[in-house]
Amino acid sequence: MADIEAKPHGNVSVADLREETTWGRLIKRIQLQPQPGSEGKWTNADLDPTPPEQRNWTTWNYVFYWTNDATAPGNLRLGSSLWSMGLSWKLVLLTIALGHAIMTVALTFNGVIGARFHIPYTIQSRASFGFYFSFAMVIVRMIVAAFWYGINTYTGAECVDTIIRAIWPRFANIPNHLPESANITTEMMISYFIYFVVILPFHWIHPRNLRWFFALKSLLVLPAILGMVIWACTNTGGGTDNPVFNRGNTSKGAALGWTFMSGMNAMMGNYGTLAVNINDFTRYAKSPRMTYVQLFIIPAIFVFMAAMGMIIVGSANVLYGELQWDPLKIMNNWNGSSQARAGAVFAAAALLLGQMGANIGANCISAANDLNAMFPKYINLRRGQYVIAFIGAWALTPWNILSSAEALLNFMDGYTIWLAPITGVLLADFWLIHDRHYDVHELYLPKGRYRYNRWGTNWRAAVAWTIGWVPLVPGLAAATSSSSMSSGAKHIYSLGYLYGILTSFVVYVVLSRVWKP
Repeated sequence: MADIEAKPHGNVSVADLREETTWGRLIKRIQLQPQPGSEGKWTNADLDPTPPEQRNWTTWNYVFYWTNDATAPGNLRLGSSLWSMGLSWKLVLLTIALGHAIMTVALTFNGVIGARFHIPYTIQSRASFGFYFSFAMVIVRMIVAAFWYGINTYTGAECVDTIIRAIWPRFANIPNHLPESANITTEMMISYFIYFVVILPFHWIHPRNLRWFFALKSLLVLPAILGMVIWACTNTGGGTDNPVFNRGNTSKGAALGWTFMSGMNAMMGNYGTLAVNINDFTRYAKSPRMTYVQLFIIPAIFVFMAAMGMIIVGSANVLYGELQWDPLKIMNNWNGSSQARAGAVFAAAALLLGQMGANIGANCISAANDLNAMFPKYINLRRGQYVIAFIGAWALTPWNILSSAEALLNFMDGYTIWLAPITGVLLADFWLIHDRHYDVHELYLPKGRYRYNRWGTNWRAAVAWTIGWVPLVPGLAAATSSSSMSSGAKHIYSLGYLYGILTSFVVYVVLSRVWKP
């Protein structure tokens, strides 16, 4: 301060004064240092192209990544909604296979960009949408990831609750000291807090190093699920009385066709978020060809999980007299002997690992990449994961969403109407308009070639994206409320993902050919 005080008042800059304040020193301390050779304030080490020494994902890592996602507890219930809609088990599996196969084609071809240029989705989107308008696409993706992180945190808490009940059965009788308006009991809040504390250290692991966690998790969870299937078949004489497999289609004619299409659309949207941001993971590939295994592993593993889930659920119906689609609730019935309780602990612990891996891979890292792009001077992937963890798990209070906000859950299920057109634009831009070539250096320059105009917006992408979702809004509005919907709006909404991705693809190509950038 002595140097500053010695200067005439008119020569003291605001920057000098600010630097000497406590707040200024704090800001300076938390700022991230740009990598040597990086371009300005809009990047950091996690946004820069992945250097060769950090490209450490192989074919097997992508196999384990998707096995990790598929073995989350929610995917054991994958066939439940389709079966409940009136489809037979055979048609359920066909719907899941086709839906995921179509989605996988879009996901894999979009992932080539990350594998070839080693950039995340947030940088890739600048080439299609323009440097500044791409931030709108980033926010669209981040919102849904933050919400799903919170909801999946609650599912993780249910795993913890099942484990504690199996070890200490009296935990189920713990007095509730929270009011009914809290929408969560003392028992569940304890489990919720334990889960949150357990998952926090995993957010410190950089995404490129999570491949080991995904592999270990897959190797532990699959035996647990197979163990549940063996239990189901052993206790029901081979599962021949399984009501899930003994019932045929309850819908007929045109109704059956539209139910099938609606179910397939739901399966395509199941990982519509990752179809947008798959480059957050393919950027770590040693070679682009190593990502092509996704074309096969994704449909196969999700069909397998759905089949296992239906075996477990149908057998539980024989044993307990009701269809319980939640495997955790089924395990709560295993309280008769110490051996059964030990099995519940092992199975629930494995599903807990499955839930943690899926929540980190599908939600937290995605949203952290978005925060990283918006605030690259202060937030990297590790910091971003912790910010999303606290926002999703606590600020959004997912227990309130799950207990009373059915309309919001329906809205989030339909959120892919905004994501599918993004994917269509990304695919069209890379494969056709830019002929599989991007100038990566220019993607980091606010005034570079991907600015498009003074607003940093590629209006062709904006128009194509808008046309891809506007006709689907009436269907989404009806799904989230009690309002009526015309048959036309209902049918186009049933094809929402296909409509969004194909329409935006075609419109973007036409506009870009007629009015070349």
